[in-house]
Amino acid sequence: MIPAFYQSCSFMIGKWEKLVSAEGSCELDVCPDLVCLASDAISRTAFGSNYEEGERIFKLQQEQVELIMQALESVYIPGWRFLPTKINNRMKEVAREVRTIIKGLIHKREKAMKAGEAANDDLLGTLLESNLREIKEHGRNKTIGVSMDDVIEECKLFYFIGQETTSSTLSWTMVLLAQYQNWQSRAREEVLSIFGNNKPDFDSLNRLKIVTIILYEVLRLYPPGPMLIRSTQKETKLGNLTLPAEVQLAMPTILVHHDPEFWGDDTKDFKPERFAEGVSKATKNQVSYFPFGWGPRICIGQNFALNELKLAIAMILQRFWFELSPSYAHAPAPSLTLRAQHGVHLILHKT
Repeated sequence: MIPAFYQSCSFMIGKWEKLVSAEGSCELDVCPDLVCLASDAISRTAFGSNYEEGERIFKLQQEQVELIMQALESVYIPGWRFLPTKINNRMKEVAREVRTIIKGLIHKREKAMKAGEAANDDLLGTLLESNLREIKEHGRNKTIGVSMDDVIEECKLFYFIGQETTSSTLSWTMVLLAQYQNWQSRAREEVLSIFGNNKPDFDSLNRLKIVTIILYEVLRLYPPGPMLIRSTQKETKLGNLTLPAEVQLAMPTILVHHDPEFWGDDTKDFKPERFAEGVSKATKNQVSYFPFGWGPRICIGQNFALNELKLAIAMILQRFWFELSPSYAHAPAPSLTLRAQHGVHLILHKT
């Protein structure tokens, strides 16, 4: 996936270099560009397409999130979601359109695969190839392989979560590095010592120790998913509690990540060094750090996201140093992810 990440990052970097080249610095809200970067990367890796081809899906899913949040924040009336209200009707329209677009992409890929013309090095290709292989081995019946609905849902989730969480984390990383110039300098020195001005590669990304602990601390302070929700499948004992089946449990990730009982009195401070000896040492082997979830349902895209984040930060630090703009207003806003409500206004300078 690294070449796809690099291609997406290069587009954004090129845009910023043009903005900075005239005066040597420029002020901008980096959030929209980081969203485009993450969207382009997830489009290439999910469907082998670029951002323009996936743009309609992103806009529709973003609208769907806003509609869901409106519904969640309104007074709950049993059965209200089944009534043909303006919001309910629009949510159904959006869901249908997203499904239609992705279904079209799937049919197009299946046709190309049968003709021997399609690559299988992206999520959709991998899913479809695996599915076809399993059906060939075991014969077609309802219990073998995944359905069209399953493939569509996997693509929708990967598409949305993959870009929303990454762009959020990149935004907060740039905020904190702009605030803490000493850590920005240390990260840049590490990047230049490993890559110089060359193109980053996978093996070298794994050598980025300072960048890695910075990202761990960003994910502690600003976890992209501020709340983790799970459901019990059967009666479950949890300490002294007995929970019946089909009960929803909400684990407030952001509160646990800021709890002085686990992290000490400096829990609100940006201190990447707390992860210098790894996550287990920092957490004293307690489950007090779970930006990607935990257990058997831990995010399957954890390594995917961390490599994308490392590459993006490395490429930015190779070319720019940045500071907070006087117009920056700090306002973390929990939605489905933790966003910067008023954007991330920075002043970019050439290195």
